[in-house]
Amino acid sequence: MPELPEVEVVRRGLDDHLVGRGVTAMEVLHPRAARRHVAGEADLIGQITGADVESAQRRGKFLWLPLARGGVSADTAIVVHLGMSGQMLVGPGDDRHLRIRADLSDGAVLRFVDQRTFGGWAVDPLVEVDGTLVPEAVAHIARDPLDPLFDRDAVIARMKRKDTEIKRVLLDQTVISGVGNIYADEALWLSGVHGRRRASALSKPALGRLIDDATSVMRSALDQGGTSFDALYVNINGQSGYFARSLNAYGRDGEPCRRCGTIMQRESFMNRGSHFCPSCQTVPRR
Repeated sequence: MPELPEVEVVRRGLDDHLVGRGVTAMEVLHPRAARRHVAGEADLIGQITGADVESAQRRGKFLWLPLARGGVSADTAIVVHLGMSGQMLVGPGDDRHLRIRADLSDGAVLRFVDQRTFGGWAVDPLVEVDGTLVPEAVAHIARDPLDPLFDRDAVIARMKRKDTEIKRVLLDQTVISGVGNIYADEALWLSGVHGRRRASALSKPALGRLIDDATSVMRSALDQGGTSFDALYVNINGQSGYFARSLNAYGRDGEPCRRCGTIMQRESFMNRGSHFCPSCQTVPRR
């Protein structure tokens, strides 16, 4: 599933290609792509058709497009759920998995392609949270480390109060958003912390370093266009990211640690895999 860097790459592309354009026509080609819009497919089409895209916004892994009509904000936004394989593409391409098509006022076409059909679009009202307008569905999501208003000290204090595994805390989007399984493993490796360590047992300086390492690795991934393991994650032009070549932990089980040479390991965690170095990241006693 795309994490912060991948979603930010898509957001930047949409910001360049959509802002100020109107949606002149729209078609939903698979019912699952509209299932999150409670009022139904026809209402989704009606709320988007004829509206202009004001901007492309993101918080953590959540992406939305605020709408306007007649130059006045509609106080609503298209919330884009990328799921595991959702792609927002501008221009021509392979339409075998096309789920939503939107014709734009400049003649371009916005296409939502989703092979696994876990993603989709919905229109949500915008609500104010801590001085920022966000879709109602995103109101509970914490700020991410790339947000200018991210409060590092407050997040450290909140993490310190969590008496659970630190990796579980990193993945909790209500504590710190944007970090998924890939970048959690990368940040933990950089900090030399095993994911099963209790957050409450880590010092505040250690938690701060972990946040800084998560921020650093996500910025590096963003610079390289995100992490692509297959053709399912691409930017709006259909191009893959290259950060997978720079991963130090995720997916490297059975390979030597780039820091100490010990063979990397993988263990099951929250129905997914955790990758770590048993020497650099000491396994905590149970």
